[in-house]
Amino acid sequence: MKGREMAPGSMMNIMRQRIMPLCVLPFITSVMSLPCRGQDIEPRRWSHLPIGGNFAGAGYAYTTGEIYFDPALRLEDVQFDLQTVAVKYLRCFELLGKSARVDLAQPYQSGNWTGLVNGVPASVDRTGLADTTLRFAVNLLGAPPLAGKEFAAYRASADHETILGLGLVLQLPTGQYYDEKLINLGGNRFTFRPQLGAVHNWGKWSAELTAAGLFFTDNNDFFNGKRLEQDPACGLDAHLIYTIRPGLWLAGSVGYLGGGVTAVDGVSSDNSQSNVGWGFSIGIPITRDLGLKFAYIGTRTQVGTGLDSDTFAIALSVAW
Repeated sequence: MKGREMAPGSMMNIMRQRIMPLCVLPFITSVMSLPCRGQDIEPRRWSHLPIGGNFAGAGYAYTTGEIYFDPALRLEDVQFDLQTVAVKYLRCFELLGKSARVDLAQPYQSGNWTGLVNGVPASVDRTGLADTTLRFAVNLLGAPPLAGKEFAAYRASADHETILGLGLVLQLPTGQYYDEKLINLGGNRFTFRPQLGAVHNWGKWSAELTAAGLFFTDNNDFFNGKRLEQDPACGLDAHLIYTIRPGLWLAGSVGYLGGGVTAVDGVSSDNSQSNVGWGFSIGIPITRDLGLKFAYIGTRTQVGTGLDSDTFAIALSVAW
């Protein structure tokens, strides 16, 4: 750090022409959910995909914002700029007669944090790998396990459909971490995020709702040998999606995240989160195999401590 260290926080040619625009864009929707892991506002995460499908994608996101700390910490005017490059792979398969998916994502980040520590200007830079995420999901209702002609025929006739799904996201402690620093790209702990999702499609419209819990293991190597604990948090996000034609869609999103009080060496920080978020995204097919997505996500804290941020993202995906 320059000065003083600051404290944190998605066959045959005919079938491919029909299927791939339906599949590529749902996948890239999830590529860029990485920069703001707490406020996970991601539409189309429960989309129906063909069994045996493979998807790979890469994206870039720029996030900027302000962090508000407890006044007792004497940290003021803390701002940050964070750039994220992420790669992701997704595989669809059948599990016990249901359609399922597993996806693996790895971000690389470069950021700068600036502010006043006891009235003295300070800044810190970090560049390196962030934590890896692994997600498993299965659709319990709707979205049957199909491929090829059967998948295309089903999607063409499913004018009204309800999908219910269960998912689990695991954030692994693989990111860059220094136990003598307070700002790190990795969390040095596991995070478990069970998800329950529901989607209703009618005509060109889709409404989607996801509820999630966040559970954290302890970080026993937090800043100079201290132990960081965090209570569970809960999140809810809703999305309204309009499909102009297969592969071309618009989405508006809102979300809320609450809870997650932290404690250091058993002393509570009394910093329960209460964050609202919103987002807008558009998916654009380039070819039958390639898709592009542009997105904006904003978050604002509703309490005295927390984070305000704005993220602008672009992602590209390929299916085979």
